[in-house]
Amino acid sequence: MRLLPQSSGCFGCYNPGLGYDMCLMRLSPFLLGFVPQWNSLSDVLHQSRSDLFEFLRTGAPKILVILIVAFVLIRLLRLATKRVKAYSGSKAIPSRMRAQQLATLSDVIYATGAVAVAFVAIAQILAIFDINVGPLIASAGIVGLAIGFGAQTLVKDVINGFFVLLENQYDVGDTVKLAGVQGSVEQMTLRTTMLRDADGTVHIIPNSQITVVSNLTRDWSQVSLHISVAYSENSDRVVTLLREVGSGLWNEAEFRDQIVSQPEIPGIERISGNEVDYLMLVKTRPGKQYAVTRELRRRIKDCFEKNNIQPGGPARMYVVDVGGVPGQATKSA
Repeated sequence: MRLLPQSSGCFGCYNPGLGYDMCLMRLSPFLLGFVPQWNSLSDVLHQSRSDLFEFLRTGAPKILVILIVAFVLIRLLRLATKRVKAYSGSKAIPSRMRAQQLATLSDVIYATGAVAVAFVAIAQILAIFDINVGPLIASAGIVGLAIGFGAQTLVKDVINGFFVLLENQYDVGDTVKLAGVQGSVEQMTLRTTMLRDADGTVHIIPNSQITVVSNLTRDWSQVSLHISVAYSENSDRVVTLLREVGSGLWNEAEFRDQIVSQPEIPGIERISGNEVDYLMLVKTRPGKQYAVTRELRRRIKDCFEKNNIQPGGPARMYVVDVGGVPGQATKSA
């Protein structure tokens, strides 16, 4: 390639005395120096054949390995999620809603994993063709960061919901305390949890607001019943009667399936003024504690009435006229 002498004008070739045609003629060797020169079509075919053989020798095996690894990873992920789906459809999962949640969770895991594997594989293949994927990845990172800032609450909802399902922190039908609200779980998604409280009010809680989960019906529930009795009653007699009531409930077929273990009477829980509180503990099946508590109260009331046990309560004063004489009264507490 011959360098042009330096002079005023474009690339040292243009001056006012020469036309543009002459300028292009002087510039053409400079431009053609960057273009490969082929003498014939055979040279073109020979160069193409050499490039093809070089690609088949070095590039093609790398692409093949990348595709095989990606295929194997996706297949392994598919097999794992299929096993989760099969487990969700087995009898080991008694809750139909829980089975649907596991199936949904397996689909989410498979879709996310497959997209991640495909993205990495495509990036590796583009690098083999000498395509710089750095700007593409940087652009995707910037877009993802912008979306993350704009929808960070939504992303946090989905992430928290994913771990709630994965760790089985609560299930549909459980009574839980979430974000200061107590109620029964009616619906669960990756974004929200729906609770219905004792008044029938429905609360929809975003999963990002859940920081502490209090599950009141996991595995078993416990009834802590405080029975108030008059201070004058014999403690041993009261404890014996309460144990009889607990044994009667435990041995009854209607309630046997609702109670986990035999009711316990630890003894006196509190003494206050003219009353004494006795404690009764009963472990029940999840959600059965309310029915068991009501039945226990009814039976204890009937038992105390039959055995003339006075219930505890605040001190009372009666004022009674004696013989109709004004100013005369009898006080009793």
